[in-house]
Amino acid sequence: MSFHIILGRRTYQFKDLKDVMAKATPLRSGDLLAGIAAKSQEERIAAQMVLADIYLSEFLNTELIPANIDEVTKLIFDSHDKEKFKTISHLTVGGFRDFLLSEHTDGNLLQSIRMALTAEMVAAVSKLMSNQDLILVSQKIRVVSKFRNTIGLPGRLSVRLQPNHPTDDPKGIAASILDGLLLGSGDAVIGINPATDHVPTCISLLEMLDQIIQTYKIPTQSCILTHVTTSIEVMKKGAPLDLVFQSIGGTEALNKSFGINLDLLAEAHDMALSLKRGNIGQNVMYFETGQGSALSAGAHHGVDQQTLEVRAYAVARKFSPLLVNTVVGFIGPEYLYNGKQIIRAGLEDHFCGKLMGLPMGVDICYTNHADADQDDMDTLLTLLGVAGCNFIMGIPGADDVMLSYQSTSFHDALYLRQVLGLKPTPEFEQWLVDYGIFSNGQKFLPVENQMVSMFENEMRF
Repeated sequence: MSFHIILGRRTYQFKDLKDVMAKATPLRSGDLLAGIAAKSQEERIAAQMVLADIYLSEFLNTELIPANIDEVTKLIFDSHDKEKFKTISHLTVGGFRDFLLSEHTDGNLLQSIRMALTAEMVAAVSKLMSNQDLILVSQKIRVVSKFRNTIGLPGRLSVRLQPNHPTDDPKGIAASILDGLLLGSGDAVIGINPATDHVPTCISLLEMLDQIIQTYKIPTQSCILTHVTTSIEVMKKGAPLDLVFQSIGGTEALNKSFGINLDLLAEAHDMALSLKRGNIGQNVMYFETGQGSALSAGAHHGVDQQTLEVRAYAVARKFSPLLVNTVVGFIGPEYLYNGKQIIRAGLEDHFCGKLMGLPMGVDICYTNHADADQDDMDTLLTLLGVAGCNFIMGIPGADDVMLSYQSTSFHDALYLRQVLGLKPTPEFEQWLVDYGIFSNGQKFLPVENQMVSMFENEMRF
């Protein structure tokens, strides 16, 4: 089905819904690289006007990627709640935007219709929204997940403590963990990207993290961000694994390039549930995503990168994760060229994930060859704090020495909590108070050398 619109003396033609979606997307370098972006701002506005008048029901009649070649499309259609959709089936994409922005539409209502929304509907409406719109609607939605603490409550901001080391040296990792804990980070997860997928190394790191968490009774969870098949092997060997990690994408072909499919994720999910390591909840999965990954793998099927990103959230939603993290600027300027594009993508991803019912965090980051700097990240950090982001990254000095990219630091999290009056998870906050790291008023306190000495003496490498 083709679409067109006449603006003045010019007619803009779009060959199908996929074309409308791509050309309606705010400018980003990845869609230019794929050859599917609007050729001018005028054409982009024309596509957005066309998109605004398309009924949401059209997305139930059109497969951007055929289900007979893509299990993600099949998942999206199979999981759609037709009864809930009746409440919004009369709306166009533009009308849905008005519905989301209405003062009468609150978080409870949005939570109730999340399964009525396909990834493509959510991606479509985000293309019509300003940054301000994305923040306003995101702020309405709270998605709470639990394992050893409660993540996503109003007035809370969690932090993934990311103590990566280029050689997986336990002492270097432990030093970063101590640094983060003493600055109030780590309530989302203490998560290590290992330098290798070596099973014995992953087991050793998991045992170290478990020793720290158990010794100090820290109400948090650990994760080694290794391939899901490695996590399965680690669980089979009886290692103390809390969360299963995997990078995921919005097409079957992309996930195949990652070495995964939905059945494999389900196997890992069931195995992690069987361990019953969470004491207040059993959200056991941690997923990471990023705009542009499908194009880099040659698995985009001519669909724009932002829509594919939201399709990845449909995969995540199936497994009720504890954490979903869009690593927004990590892939590089080929896909998000500068600070402006990274900021827009971060707000889009957070909004779309929340609207689909996911506990969204954002790795507010960039690579050194992007046209971006830490000022851009400070802007996105603050905007996401206002928008109600569940968690951000905490990295020593905001510089990941293993993955070679720039992100946010432990001090950035302290800034955001202070300026917006946010706190860690309730359980972790109490732990910080009990150890004298925070006062009851959320103020950071100097820590006595005694705690550092205890940490050093009790750890064995």
